[in-house]
Amino acid sequence: MNYKITSTSEMDTIELAQNIESEKFPNMVICLIGDLGSGKTIFTKGLAASLEVKEEITSPTFNIIKEYTSGELPLYHMDVYRLDGNPNDIGIEDYYDKGGITVIEWADMIRDYLPEDRLEIKFRLSSEDEDTRIITITPYGSKYEELCEAIL
Repeated sequence: MNYKITSTSEMDTIELAQNIESEKFPNMVICLIGDLGSGKTIFTKGLAASLEVKEEITSPTFNIIKEYTSGELPLYHMDVYRLDGNPNDIGIEDYYDKGGITVIEWADMIRDYLPEDRLEIKFRLSSEDEDTRIITITPYGSKYEELCEAIL
């Protein structure tokens, strides 16, 4: 089942992230999909703030993976855009069971390397308003379905 949400501001996107954080669990994997500037990093910043991460959250485009360990749970923030669909060299799958929350931007580029159970969030820019995003959330697996039922 898909859930659709309309975000009309960065604050709406941050609130969505905060709601998801309220149902967090170790080894959670959140896959973010969307064009440049569609809200993926804003979502991650909201999630990190709710986790009480102390460090500044920036897009890990050139680092590929940034690890934040100052919050309630470790946050592993990934941007796989530059990997050309092959994340073998960085051990991405090792992060799925490190006890934290893994957020993967551009996750559609490595679909074959994603865990079966995950939360997929697609951001689409509205053609009518530059501040509006259409967000589609798809849970894969019972834990993620329960999460969506609890918050959406």
